[in-house]
Amino acid sequence: MDVVSRGGAFTIEWMAYNKKENPLYEHYDRLLEIAREYDLTLSLGDGLRPGCLADATDRGQVQELIILGELAERGWVKDVQVMIEGPGHIPIHQITTNVQLQKQLCHDAPFYVLGPLVTDIAPGYDHITSAIGGAIAASAGADFLCYVTPSEHLRLPTVEDVKVGVIASRIAAHAADIAKGVKEALGKDIKMAQCRKAMDWDQQIKLSLDPTLANHIRSSRKPTDKDVCTMCGEFCAIKLLSKEERWEYFDHF
Repeated sequence: MDVVSRGGAFTIEWMAYNKKENPLYEHYDRLLEIAREYDLTLSLGDGLRPGCLADATDRGQVQELIILGELAERGWVKDVQVMIEGPGHIPIHQITTNVQLQKQLCHDAPFYVLGPLVTDIAPGYDHITSAIGGAIAASAGADFLCYVTPSEHLRLPTVEDVKVGVIASRIAAHAADIAKGVKEALGKDIKMAQCRKAMDWDQQIKLSLDPTLANHIRSSRKPTDKDVCTMCGEFCAIKLLSKEERWEYFDHF
């Protein structure tokens, strides 16, 4: 796919036209002076990030990562905070390795990943391919996730696209927080489970990541019995076994 980064393409085009070194690299010390004076955090970009699975973890990506690690150290020496931007398209089995490479080569600098998307064949659903990769990357040690919308690769996103993309990314981040044992992360799921057992639908909706959508879906097909939903209806396992007498038979075991 060659270069898929807009910033990377602009920079390479400028270099080719002027036959000069990347000015951001050549004058990096001056950039650090400005960043320190105005208390800026530099996000060191991934102009050679993979734009498809076939390019993942290739020589260009890894060599750039080595240079970004050197630039990160130079920033810290000048008392400037830096973070590293990471890859966009990575097969599932390479994600953990990519995070470990970044942490090693960039000296544990905060790592920001663009997805990563785990397949190239799902236009219209790239918020899902991104969430899958984001959950794995974050559980492996990535520090920030970039949301991806359903319109990725297809068009400029709408407001609704952005909402869907952000929620998908939040799901990925929360799943990773649970895997990493982040304090209070699992507690949210336990509260939801308790509300489901109690068949407290108002609280279930309130605790959800998108209460508006959850309420719309439940209200669109209301059950005859307000304690259950229309998935199982009268055969709801939770309601069938909700009364204590249902368990009396097993007391002698």
